[in-house]
Amino acid sequence: MADECAKRRLAAIAVADVVGYSRMMEADEAGTLAALKERRKAILEPIVRDRGGRIVKLMGDGVLMEFTSAVNAVEAAVELQAKMAEANQSVTEHRRILLRIGINLGDVIGEGSDIYGDGVNVAARLEALAEPGGVCVSAKVHEELRGKGNAAFEDMGEVALKNIVRPVRVYRVETSTGRVGGRAATTSAARPSIAVLPFDNLSGDPSQQYLSDGITEDITTELSRFRNLTVAARHASFHLARMGINPMQAARDLGANYVIEGSVRKAGERIRITAQLIDARTGNHVWAERYDRECHDIFAVQDEVVAAIVTTLEGRMVAAAALQVRRRPTSSWTAYDFFLQGRELADANMEKEAVPLFSRATAIDPDFAHAHAWLAIALLGRYWFDTDPRTLHEASLAAQRAMELDSNDPTVHHANGMVMVWLREYERAGVHFDRAVALNPADAQIRADRANWLRYAGRPEEALASIDDALKRTPFPPHWFWVIRAKILLELRRYGEVVAALDNMPKKDHPAWLTLAAAHDHLGHAALAAHALAKARELRPSISSRELIAVNPYAHRDALKPLLDGLRNAGLPE
Repeated sequence: MADECAKRRLAAIAVADVVGYSRMMEADEAGTLAALKERRKAILEPIVRDRGGRIVKLMGDGVLMEFTSAVNAVEAAVELQAKMAEANQSVTEHRRILLRIGINLGDVIGEGSDIYGDGVNVAARLEALAEPGGVCVSAKVHEELRGKGNAAFEDMGEVALKNIVRPVRVYRVETSTGRVGGRAATTSAARPSIAVLPFDNLSGDPSQQYLSDGITEDITTELSRFRNLTVAARHASFHLARMGINPMQAARDLGANYVIEGSVRKAGERIRITAQLIDARTGNHVWAERYDRECHDIFAVQDEVVAAIVTTLEGRMVAAAALQVRRRPTSSWTAYDFFLQGRELADANMEKEAVPLFSRATAIDPDFAHAHAWLAIALLGRYWFDTDPRTLHEASLAAQRAMELDSNDPTVHHANGMVMVWLREYERAGVHFDRAVALNPADAQIRADRANWLRYAGRPEEALASIDDALKRTPFPPHWFWVIRAKILLELRRYGEVVAALDNMPKKDHPAWLTLAAAHDHLGHAALAAHALAKARELRPSISSRELIAVNPYAHRDALKPLLDGLRNAGLPE
């Protein structure tokens, strides 16, 4: 006991952790490790040394630091975040390294060069509460800095920390770098942020996966209607879950302070849905429920899940008012089942295969607005391949029918915006896209398609700002976001940036290869241009200049010139 007492000391402990480490390692293990090593040598070590601290140990994606002064610890953390943000400006979005930092003042026990104890544990829990690019400190640290230094603080209240007996009062240090992907991060003092993870399919039949995925997507969409909640993009949540990352880590990577997970089991005409809301900061279950219903009651269950979550986080009156506005999508379970199967295929870029399923859904329930909207979107995808005017006409009729049925739905306006672009009615397209964004601000895919509209309408600079905004809104953007960005850059004659944008795509589709071929030709890389064009023709043997003109509805034909000139030089037939 005397020996342990001798080893005890009061210290300011700082714990830092890399946001999205698992994702970065999966994408580029060697590059991530090299970048972390370089940042540690050039930024972390000099700052800690200059502030009189020491690096106790590196812990995979984290670091434990000890300072003799709480003031020095906070100043070091603020400087570290500022210099990391500065270094991030010279790299692409997905290669930026963001840190969370937690700082506590308390007793530690020294053992060799290592330290441990509750003082360290509290610092680690505080780190988990910080937003990407941010710093959280305990009340002890806040008290120690009263009247010292220039740091400003935001009181986050008392928080129950996992495995810590008493709640800890937490303060957020106000820095200029508390950001997620370049935009302000959500904290508990602002709007609650939620990540809906894909519900598990417990039906014992892998072919039923579309059902659990579809229910997850619908719950995500419905939660996005509530303006005082921030909802993580669906594709980002699915991406992390399918990497096998645990819910708490997924929430942290997505900048969410709550996570929803659940399961779906269908047996005959009955369905069982379980759902639970978890506080990602503490790991505590806030709410959980199980529903056993007939399949035709699926929308009532979804409404109850959404209402329970919103009631818990936002307030009963707001939840009730918003749900009253919502229309029931369809009265037919069979129509909904075909719709979910179609949407699963459309999400996998298999629009041609999805068209018959959406058509069956609309045939069973002609008043199913979402099915008509998705049918329009899927038909546009088919038009990309058949360039048949009749396909475009069918898409237009489906979008119009969706609008007649529900003019207050973001998906309906999204579909109409896309159809209007291909009909070259750019002003009407803009009205629909703006309405879709207003109805569902969280949907980055709507914003990406809006960028496409701006591109086709002859506003490439605005289009670039729009796609960059969409990319900032999700840490795991769909690969086609990068194709849109590359096409906009090609029109702006920024050919080197085209190549850099397409480097973000591990697997390229034929539009990506075509865009890359044109950029390489303009850069004078004849061999690379020919190689990229050959790859595109492997995927789309019939591609020609004539087809590209047909499927790219530009308001001004000259906008196609950088693409067509580059491809013709590389050998594309007319």
